[in-house]
Amino acid sequence: MPIPAFNLYPPFNTVRLSHIELVVTDLAASRHFYVDTLGLLVTHEDSNQIFLRALEERGHHCVILTKGATPCVRYTSYKVWDDTDLDRAKDYFESLNVATEWVDRPFQGRTLRIRDNHGVPVEFYRDMERLETVHQKYSLYRGVRPLRIDHFNLFSPNVDQSVAFYNDFGFRTTEYTEDEETGRLWAAWLHRKGGVHDVAFTNGTGPRMHHTAFWVPTPLAIIDLLDVMATTGYVDNIERGPGRHGISNAFFLYILDPDGHRTEIYCSDYQTIDPDHEPIRWDLKDKQRQTLWGAPAPRSWFEHGMVFEDLAPREADLNATPIIAP
Repeated sequence: MPIPAFNLYPPFNTVRLSHIELVVTDLAASRHFYVDTLGLLVTHEDSNQIFLRALEERGHHCVILTKGATPCVRYTSYKVWDDTDLDRAKDYFESLNVATEWVDRPFQGRTLRIRDNHGVPVEFYRDMERLETVHQKYSLYRGVRPLRIDHFNLFSPNVDQSVAFYNDFGFRTTEYTEDEETGRLWAAWLHRKGGVHDVAFTNGTGPRMHHTAFWVPTPLAIIDLLDVMATTGYVDNIERGPGRHGISNAFFLYILDPDGHRTEIYCSDYQTIDPDHEPIRWDLKDKQRQTLWGAPAPRSWFEHGMVFEDLAPREADLNATPIIAP
């Protein structure tokens, strides 16, 4: 199935991805991982939640850690251009018979909640409490020195359908993996902010969250993090990398938090701002697709994901197998 034509004049203007809420079983353990090890900054915490931001972000938070009995993902969130875009979004989704509701969220203004075509809870907002800039307070640069949240990656049971849904309200595909035999999408990378992606969809049992990614200054920050993790009890939390992706050309590392939420540490991709940017096609069996240097990903990378709260995943419609490390 071909990539759909871009909608350059969408019904409402999504600026970028914003934040995610993760349910974790032990707040102290999660705090040690995300704050003391990775280097995210605490902006608010109580006995039930911890709000975190990265070093170049002015918004109050990019990650919310919420204490719960079973680890899962509550929702993903996106920022829109202005307040009227929230009303346009509501009208747009209701025209598709997608249920909408206004929800209250701490530290932000009006927030619209929907579920996408596979049931993923997605929220849109315009206003979030703004904090002082800290991007030149280098004494705060610790861990991997995360500068900003970069993207989400989700397992989708039907990537073609996921791409069509997000494409229709303005997301544009930058790169994609096509199954040679069926011509269907196995994975796709879509953006709003002018990078390779704000959200990606990978074929698999879903919907489930594959990973959340943070942009870091240089590959050397990733090497430093590996040294720290390997000597502070986190060596088994290192899942894949470091390496350079063929797709996106980005330098990467994949790690798991104490509950199994996957984080990608990411840098060095490219700009995709031009409206006539042409998507790059990859074959599923191209060994440089996963890693430019040719190393395949481990099986866990294709099978392990986190469920969304109150949403049962289903098997993928497409039965196609990528290259997997032995």
